[in-house]
Amino acid sequence: MDNGLEKLAEELKDARSRTLSLVSDLDEAQLIGPQLPIVNPPRWEIGHVAWFQEHWTLGHLGKLAPVRADGDALYDSAKVHHDTRWTIPLPSTGETLRYMGMVLGRVVERLSRAESSPDEAYFHRLALFHEDMHGEALVYTRQTLGYPAPRSLSMPREEGGPLEGDAEVPGGRFLLGARRSPAFVFDNEKWAHEVEVEPFRIARAPVTQAAFAEFVEAGGYRKDELWSPEGRAWRSEARAEHPLHWRLGVGGRWMRLHFDRLVPLEEHRPVIHVNWHEASAYCRWAGRRLPTESEWELAAGGGDGRARRYPWGDEPPDRSRAHLDLASDGCVDVGACAAGDSACGCRQMIGNVWEWTATTFGPYPGFSVDPYREYSEPWFGTHKVLRGGCFATRSRLIRNTWRNFYTPDRRDVLAGFRTAALGT
Repeated sequence: MDNGLEKLAEELKDARSRTLSLVSDLDEAQLIGPQLPIVNPPRWEIGHVAWFQEHWTLGHLGKLAPVRADGDALYDSAKVHHDTRWTIPLPSTGETLRYMGMVLGRVVERLSRAESSPDEAYFHRLALFHEDMHGEALVYTRQTLGYPAPRSLSMPREEGGPLEGDAEVPGGRFLLGARRSPAFVFDNEKWAHEVEVEPFRIARAPVTQAAFAEFVEAGGYRKDELWSPEGRAWRSEARAEHPLHWRLGVGGRWMRLHFDRLVPLEEHRPVIHVNWHEASAYCRWAGRRLPTESEWELAAGGGDGRARRYPWGDEPPDRSRAHLDLASDGCVDVGACAAGDSACGCRQMIGNVWEWTATTFGPYPGFSVDPYREYSEPWFGTHKVLRGGCFATRSRLIRNTWRNFYTPDRRDVLAGFRTAALGT
């Protein structure tokens, strides 16, 4: 087997092992779960992951007959409406696991015989990264449904304290987006293009739970002037008075629902499970703003015009630089991971918590859709851009140019934010 394809086969097996570990302790009722608009039934989701891999590698590349004749009718997310995923005749858990095993086995066997080519690598990486993203979705599904934290996670969460202050970024012209190379990137990152950014100041770290609690205690959710019209409409419909998983405990002390248990707020850890409207309202209260994605990427790159894959350089992430890969079941303090600082002094721009930006998701100049048409194009104009990854993001997936995107009302995802100063 070609060395590159051998490594790819190992990564695919690793991704499948992670997927299975995230559902292995769930009972049959939990594997279906309640019907909600923001999650999938876990049993459907793991079958979909295998179907997607089969569709693009064994089907599209190999022109092979499907393992399951009903696979498209069960698992094609573009055709199977979300609300029907609880009622369609899903295979049993045992059948689903066998299907997953058969698909992966055939893929690995294909890779053992395949010759390295751009197409061969591209579609296997597409399936790999798709599975990594669904692994992260299974983590926040477990949080949403109040399931226990995945029991395979045992690494202690690092302390690091707070990190105050702003980094000064000189601005100027720089290349936003992915530069052309053999490495896999998604279509919405293509291609690097020159943009002009005014000098700005951006927080060295994300907003903490303690800082956000001050906003809540100051009545921030009740002050209409802090909310956009869309934000006020969302707040009214959701009856939001505080972050989604916060609860008032004995003596008026704020607690946080962490999967299936209540824990005291961790004052130096980033606020998480807040949506774009909440982040924007906090910024108005604090006399700040959300950074644009151009500003975010420039700060992550260091602001000195040098192209870096990560804030610290091109070396792959490790635990001293970034909190990724489910090393623990939640965030670390915003002051942790000092070795991952960008050249301008921003910390944790990769890992720990996804960060909302002010930017509406849209195409870069000259955008051309990739073979997986449903990945980006349908969501232009309706979603907001997030950057940086979180504690559940796989390190092989994330980089400075990666663009995540969700609708501004989503609070279930593993998202927080950092602020920027008004003016220059």
